[in-house]
Amino acid sequence: MSDLDILTKIPDIDHREPAPEIDSVEFQKVISSRRSVRVFTDDPIPEEIMRVCLRNALLAPNSSNLQPWGFYWIRDEKKKKELAKICMGQSAATTAQELVVCVAKMDQWKKIQKQMIAEFDKKGGVPKGAYTYYQKIVPLAYNQGPLGVFGLVKKVLFFFQGLSKVTPREPTSYSDMRVWAHKTTALGCENLMLSLRAYGYDSCPMEGHDSKRVRKLLGLGHKNEICMIVSAGKRAENGIYSERVRMPEDQFIIEV
Repeated sequence: MSDLDILTKIPDIDHREPAPEIDSVEFQKVISSRRSVRVFTDDPIPEEIMRVCLRNALLAPNSSNLQPWGFYWIRDEKKKKELAKICMGQSAATTAQELVVCVAKMDQWKKIQKQMIAEFDKKGGVPKGAYTYYQKIVPLAYNQGPLGVFGLVKKVLFFFQGLSKVTPREPTSYSDMRVWAHKTTALGCENLMLSLRAYGYDSCPMEGHDSKRVRKLLGLGHKNEICMIVSAGKRAENGIYSERVRMPEDQFIIEV
């Protein structure tokens, strides 16, 4: 049996999870009314709502369930004021009731891999292919080795293998791992922002900040990168500066 059978063979499992009915009109309202709000009111976000929205961020899809993210909810008022300064003092940060630093963690897959195997052991009845995936394929795919040497070896091997068969070619470098972690973290950020909108609050994803100072403020290592900082609060009347501008959809939706 191939190690890749877990990807291609439908397992014989008892788990069933039917999809619930969704009010598509209400969902469309959430999507359409989410805007990048630059000015917030002084109305606080109830703690229980903020916690629900953060938990929803963790429900976002992520590569191999390795969850290479961290959502740092800034509760300390002194740190919150300092972070607002680090965000260039922009109004989206200084008027926000809450600030969340969304971090892409390139090395976290090692810890989650072990946790996944431990969950399998605790649960029991997990298909052998799932064990194989986390025990063999995950380390092969995501480990780049000291100074990226293993990643370079993989790159060469995948090149030649790809000449004759379909081959997944990334990640084979630290740069690839950055892309991988940021993609997943961004999905979590979208869940967070849409959840805030669904509960009647708004947000602004901010890239305008001094990333080195943010990492220092939070004590983050060099393999932790700031994906974005999400500010949140109640939308002020002057919180949105203009109508939404989007280019013609046929520039971006390409049917082939």
